[in-house]
Amino acid sequence: MSINRRKFLTTGLGAAATVGTMSVPSIVKAESKKTYKFKMTCAYPGGAPFYSTGPGSAKDFIKRVETMSGGRIKIKFYAAGELIPALGGFDAVRQGIVDMNWGNAYFWAGKSFAAQYFTAVPFGMDALSMNAWLSQGGGQALWDEVYAPFGLKGLAVGNTGMQMTGWFRKPIKSVADFKGLRMRIPGLAGKVYEKLGVSVKLLPGGEIFPALERGVIDAAEFVGPYQDRKLGLMNAAKYYYMTGWHEPSNVSELLMNKKTWESMPADLKAVIENAATACNETSFAWSNANNAEALQDLVKNHGVKVDSLSDEIIETLRKVTFETLDELTAKDPLAKKIHEHYFSFKARCDEWLNISEAVVLNKNL
Repeated sequence: MSINRRKFLTTGLGAAATVGTMSVPSIVKAESKKTYKFKMTCAYPGGAPFYSTGPGSAKDFIKRVETMSGGRIKIKFYAAGELIPALGGFDAVRQGIVDMNWGNAYFWAGKSFAAQYFTAVPFGMDALSMNAWLSQGGGQALWDEVYAPFGLKGLAVGNTGMQMTGWFRKPIKSVADFKGLRMRIPGLAGKVYEKLGVSVKLLPGGEIFPALERGVIDAAEFVGPYQDRKLGLMNAAKYYYMTGWHEPSNVSELLMNKKTWESMPADLKAVIENAATACNETSFAWSNANNAEALQDLVKNHGVKVDSLSDEIIETLRKVTFETLDELTAKDPLAKKIHEHYFSFKARCDEWLNISEAVVLNKNL
């Protein structure tokens, strides 16, 4: 039987080309079907609004990620105490016991002093400036630098906005009233209060009310009117002071194991990042939408006395804050680098906000 050489070569090469072009989509299709099952712990109780449940919360994030990934990422949620202690997320994620933790970076001050700058800084940036710093001002790169030695990755997933100074069993009329006070407060503000003679306690959210009610502590700050009301803090103390010099904004953190993060394909990393951004914006909107009503309810229906700290107290706190930050960052080159970057960016943002947002808030427009 005779074979046409030209026809054979054409047919053979065509078949080979067909096999080659089919193999690439097959590989891509196989990768696109790979699913990831993650465990996420949380520093807050399962029913905590803003943090665990509701718009912009951990559970909201989980739903967004599963939907946006087409089911390729599934995350199992564990509330505080269900799998690990409330504040055990850092070690659990680092050791690979879980893949993610939902909480706040300032809980890890004992691991890295610099981590606190990615939650809240006394007399620091508000939510608008903080988001700008993290997203567009180089803050995220510095956050990555802080966590790199620990094999971790942090992302902003929420912001409470301005917080309240806190709840006190007795009125605060002068700086002297802080001396001997036992207060629940995390982060850098705790270091400032200690300079004024306060005995600082770090308690997870679920332990604040019983400690305040029983008199184990004399004062406590948590978040703002809505979440504070949810904890029932108005039933343990009646003096509610504003406004959050200690936390002009407060960033919620998604903490991930870096190996887990780097093992994911680019499209799924984008899913995580975009879901994080969505929750960050949604949670801030939720806070602003709910705090006003909650504050009115606390005053009208629960007998809460809302007051502001005196100018004398605020100025003392400001002075002590920057003395304390200068002292502490001098011992840590990375923290000093972040401190200087943070406040340099804040100064630039303040110039703009003072002729934009401030004008609206002061009703000069």
